[in-house]
Amino acid sequence: MNISDFDKAEILVQALPYIREYNNKIVVIKYGGNAMISDELRDRMMTDIVLLSLVGIKVVLVHGGGPEITKVLDKMGKESTFVNGLRYTDQETAEVVQMVLAGKINKDLVQLLVSRGGRALGISGLDAGLIKASKKTDSGDLGFVGNIDSMDVQVITDMLEKGYIPVVSAIGAGDGVVYNINADAAAARIAAELHAQRLLLLTDVKGLLRDKDDESTLIPEVKVSEVQALKNKGIISGGMIPKVDCCVEAVRRGVKRTTIIDGRVEHAVLIEILSDDGVGTMFV
Repeated sequence: MNISDFDKAEILVQALPYIREYNNKIVVIKYGGNAMISDELRDRMMTDIVLLSLVGIKVVLVHGGGPEITKVLDKMGKESTFVNGLRYTDQETAEVVQMVLAGKINKDLVQLLVSRGGRALGISGLDAGLIKASKKTDSGDLGFVGNIDSMDVQVITDMLEKGYIPVVSAIGAGDGVVYNINADAAAARIAAELHAQRLLLLTDVKGLLRDKDDESTLIPEVKVSEVQALKNKGIISGGMIPKVDCCVEAVRRGVKRTTIIDGRVEHAVLIEILSDDGVGTMFV
């Protein structure tokens, strides 16, 4: 698509109020799903994050890596088991999770950001005691899956102050044990601890739909007080429940706005942050 120089200038002018609003503010992005699997979408996402950083927005990227973990386990001949949508993590799986998340995926994302002109550093929840966790017990026995007990985000704050884009893998530790942490929950808690302006959760659907089979029924905005009623009606159900719960927790902990957006949409993050239109469902 060819865009004239005039149209390019007009686009920049229209983005100016949003650049001004978010300048020197923190935006936490949870990254995963198809946006991570597709090479093309991943490349564009990293370029968009570098752009946000270069115009003065402090971006923190928190990532999962479920499909990549499953791929490695498959190569090992080890079957992946899920309980209520959460990966059962035995000792061997926990070692694979640490290797894939804190190793390959984290460093691949850092390299992509750097190659596109960004300054990025990769860390995990283990570094500087970032995520302190204990065994998750409220969803049956999930093995080495953890709940977040507390966070020390000083290491992220230090990185942001020096102009880096922190890239955080969602693992934590407690009493010498490493735990697999839900990346949505990690991103929500990090956003709250950093007093972030925005939290964006990238997923594989358009947002919260009144009819899950009809994308035209997208609900653009939800008040936290409305969430329980939407659950009672079955509008919030299945895998959307934990994502919505993370958004609600972040808002209640002080994050101004949280949004579930479709990571399959090109430039979804830029549209959400730098335009009137926005994408997905915002929780306020």
